[in-house]
Amino acid sequence: MDERLLAIKGKTYKNFDEAAQSILHVMSNIIDMNTLFIARNDTKTNRIIKAVNVNETLINEGDELPFNDTYCKLSVDQGKEVLLIEDITQNPKSLQLAVTENLGSGSFIGIPIYYENGENYGTICGLDTKTMEFTDKQIAVFETMASILTYVLELDRANQHIQTLSAPLVPVTKGVAILPIIGEITAQRAENIIHTALHKSQQYDLDYLIVDLSAVTQINQTVSGALLKLVNILGIIGVKPIVTGFQPSMAMNAIQVHADLKDIMIESTLERALQRIGFILERE
Repeated sequence: MDERLLAIKGKTYKNFDEAAQSILHVMSNIIDMNTLFIARNDTKTNRIIKAVNVNETLINEGDELPFNDTYCKLSVDQGKEVLLIEDITQNPKSLQLAVTENLGSGSFIGIPIYYENGENYGTICGLDTKTMEFTDKQIAVFETMASILTYVLELDRANQHIQTLSAPLVPVTKGVAILPIIGEITAQRAENIIHTALHKSQQYDLDYLIVDLSAVTQINQTVSGALLKLVNILGIIGVKPIVTGFQPSMAMNAIQVHADLKDIMIESTLERALQRIGFILERE
């Protein structure tokens, strides 16, 4: 998130991925297992989001397998309780999986990660090539970390919702929309705005996108560069950007980053921008 998402050992993290990586490292210092990982599953594919391997590399970030062929599927089927498989070659459910044949021997522990509404996000798991008996402490750590990750997911989801609301793209008519940007712009938020603008521009098949900056409260050189990047990319995909509310401080920053503004339409107000592309505003 932009400012503060979650504090772990005195550190703050911007998003779910950063917090997840830190949680795995904390767990690695507590639990004597070779591999700890967090997976995202959508009932079809199981994708490793974050992984920590102590000695032997058993799991890599980005690895994908069909969901039904994974221990994570067994964990999700177990429900909200921790799944313990002390010997993967003796458990009838894990024995039939190809991953067990590849490992040869070992143990597994896992618990699903849920959103607050009960929707499953994925799993947090431990894997080792040696068999082991799991302790109450290890089980409690997995239960606690799964609860923390639920909290982090909800904060991350809420932040994304706030970011969308604070830069809503508003269709005006066929081929024309307005993107009013409100409040303080951080570097992360600027990237989110770029992503939203490009996606929505293609979705609505826009010819013009008016980017209104009149309600922006604070902006720095880095962010100015990001917003200028947005208008340049819009031009590449065939959308003509019009910038309104372009503040003097932004103009100075544009000069400092050697931004080329000659092909960008800039108008002082939203009304003037609409008039420029053929709209006539009549007052009664």
